[in-house]
Amino acid sequence: MQVTSEERDEILGSLLKFTCVFYKLLTNREFLISRPIGREPMQITVARALMECEDHQVNRRQIRTPPRYGKTIMAVCFIAWTLARWPDCNNIYVSYAHSLARKHTGLVKEIMMLPQYQHMFDARIKRDASAKDNFETVQGGSVYAVGSGGTITGRGAGIQGLPDDYKAGLKDVSRYGGCILIDDIHKPDEVFSDTIRQGILEWYFNTLSSRVNSPHTPIIAIWQMLHEDDLGSNLGEGNKDVVPWDVISLPALDGAGNALNPAMHDVARLKEMQLKMPYEYSSQYQQKPTPAGGSVFKREWFMILDNEPEIIATFVTADTAETDKTWNDQTVFSFWGLYRIQVAGMDTELYGLHWLSCEADWINAGDLHSRFMSFYSGCMRHPIKPRHIAIEAKSTGVTLRETLKDVQGLNILEAECLKPGVSKAARFIKCQPIVTEKLISFPADAKHVEPCLSHLEKITLIDSHMLDDIADTMAIAIQIALLDKVIVNMNISIPKQNKMLEELMGGMRAEQKARNIVHGTYQR
Repeated sequence: MQVTSEERDEILGSLLKFTCVFYKLLTNREFLISRPIGREPMQITVARALMECEDHQVNRRQIRTPPRYGKTIMAVCFIAWTLARWPDCNNIYVSYAHSLARKHTGLVKEIMMLPQYQHMFDARIKRDASAKDNFETVQGGSVYAVGSGGTITGRGAGIQGLPDDYKAGLKDVSRYGGCILIDDIHKPDEVFSDTIRQGILEWYFNTLSSRVNSPHTPIIAIWQMLHEDDLGSNLGEGNKDVVPWDVISLPALDGAGNALNPAMHDVARLKEMQLKMPYEYSSQYQQKPTPAGGSVFKREWFMILDNEPEIIATFVTADTAETDKTWNDQTVFSFWGLYRIQVAGMDTELYGLHWLSCEADWINAGDLHSRFMSFYSGCMRHPIKPRHIAIEAKSTGVTLRETLKDVQGLNILEAECLKPGVSKAARFIKCQPIVTEKLISFPADAKHVEPCLSHLEKITLIDSHMLDDIADTMAIAIQIALLDKVIVNMNISIPKQNKMLEELMGGMRAEQKARNIVHGTYQR
């Protein structure tokens, strides 16, 4: 790629131009600029917002965008672009995990190692800089990757004033010297954990925000909003921060009903998301986290069926409690039927869950096994016998799993959502789109319908509800049957296994017949 001096100056003077050129060189794909109706393309807005930070017009800035809209590649190109302009600038790149930050700074390094970059610009990475998460330029610049909560001792962003600058009464050089760039500091499925979320807030205010080599070093946050008490909600005057922050918020759908990136999500799709995944839509796509105290599940999202659907597999989910004391959560057993949803006799190719029965009670740990077996025997009266059970691996649940290992014909399932440490709020949010799609149904007039619905419509994301045990069994069922499709895959494999057994038995019968003929013992 040959460029003229005029083209080089154009690339050096425009972050958007730089991104278009080097994204294609890096990926061999065009960098697409959205074409929204009645709105400025997001890429132009973000490029200008970042350039204003480089130009010292803004010292603290939040850029709030929907996920998967290209913000990270622009953040990566911003670091590479500023190093092309200022090879001695020092940068700290932050993401919610060190591995993710390392991946992004690795892309910065790849861009800087391209022959076209080295032909056009003076910035050179030191030959001994082999790491992707920590490298320096020969001119004294640096890029350092860190995950939220990570150690950054001895590291700083920006350039400290030189002795002559201090003599002149300047605390730092007047030009750009690098930045702290935060690209998604919260992990979506962990932001509902008060402990994890507060830990990130404390790390930012006590550690990260002080890692600036100059009071003029910009801190730039480019992210999606996830929670009403996440870091983005706590920055700026009047919050936990005392420094004023400029906020650029880019909702996926503006007040006039125009989509931000129609190629990703047009208006119809965004309206559908608003109905089917309201919390995620409001927070991540509209940048307005709804109060977490609202109900996660609404009664009208559940179907009540007069006739039982054609069930292809059944299974049980269990959430056990510590004791039989009524101030604790209850122990809950739920029985489920998996079925293909049909509309007007047509197969939709969607699977639904029919909540066949549910038993909730405060049970002493010593009685768990017998109470479960009683519930299980009732489930065995269904024409489609339950062969699988999923039990959350915690305290008494671990004990129950052990006692059920010797029950013939009962398979104890392992699922990612059953592992300790997964936030219940995150689990419920993951279930919300499934429920809004009306993929969960109840049998009409069953005694467990009203208790289950009353329980579910009390569930919030701030634990204002007293009990969540029934909802837990539903979350487990949705995860293993509709998200991970564990039950579907097992059910499909059964006919294959039966066919193999029939072929094997047929071969054994043919072999025995031949032996009997040889020995004269064959009888028709």
